[in-house]
Amino acid sequence: MLVAEALAPILPAALPAAIIVAGPTCSGKSALAMELAARHNGTVINADSMQVYRELRIVTARPTPADEARVPHALYGVLPAAETGSVAWWRTAALDAMQAAMTAGRLPVLCGGTGLYLAALCRGLTDMPPVNPEARHEARHLLATEGAPALHAKLAAVDPGTAAGLRPNDPQRVARAWEVWRGTGRGLASWQGTPGPPAPYDFRMVLLDPPRSTLRDAIARRFATMLEDGALAEVAALDAQGLDPALPAMRAHGVPELRDALHRRATLDEAARRAILSTGQYLKRQATWLRHRPPVDANATHTIHARFAGPQQFSEREWCDIDSFIRRGGEEHGS
Repeated sequence: MLVAEALAPILPAALPAAIIVAGPTCSGKSALAMELAARHNGTVINADSMQVYRELRIVTARPTPADEARVPHALYGVLPAAETGSVAWWRTAALDAMQAAMTAGRLPVLCGGTGLYLAALCRGLTDMPPVNPEARHEARHLLATEGAPALHAKLAAVDPGTAAGLRPNDPQRVARAWEVWRGTGRGLASWQGTPGPPAPYDFRMVLLDPPRSTLRDAIARRFATMLEDGALAEVAALDAQGLDPALPAMRAHGVPELRDALHRRATLDEAARRAILSTGQYLKRQATWLRHRPPVDANATHTIHARFAGPQQFSEREWCDIDSFIRRGGEEHGS
């Protein structure tokens, strides 16, 4: 039986179905999500916090124009680099994209490795009040004048619960935690501990979890390809905007390193080596998050211990196993 035929009866009566394709960077998520969408009239919806930025197609390995022509894609390249995408913004946009897909008779196929985004979608997001501009300005000022580690130390003194879960050299998240504490009088971890209602979907997750050595090799090959495809020119165009280096888009993997090469603070070879190393460290954090704080329960997760490189990689039996796992969601909800 063809996968396209097998995937058809998956819409449960109680909750509409949605598929998540997750995994660490360079595991083949985009290719697998696109394959599932092509086989079952789906829409691929971005769940990667950096692929939302318009100026970063190459350096974030966004789907190509040919990919986007093959199946509908949503939430890729929708924000300018000058703006800051948040988990709350993304969750609202993702729910809108999922509803649009359902209205068009298409299956929502969420694709990405940003664990916080997926958890907020599946398990709910705290209805936190907006942070006032004064608190945000203070956080940015402290970050610029004292640095992320010093701001992290200040945070640990007033909000140890949140600080314990953050790396001291993560400026965006440390500043965000400080502004939340200053702006609401309550720590970010406390807010996150009381999430709102989950999205009303029957989520089934296909998790790619290849060996780390396989991913490290793939990261190095992919970065070399990015350079061949024009990553340096892409970062040069971004750099020319004169944006705040603390903005998320300016901190995407490869961007700080290639900016150093552009400004002659490093050779291109040195920049590439550092970018590959940074990306490898990130994949460890991604894998740890997805393993210890998965967005869905274990019985709603199908794990594949391999990097997806194309549809011919899996046998018909393996495709049917994926289908059977997805269909069980509908059966459990009475379809």
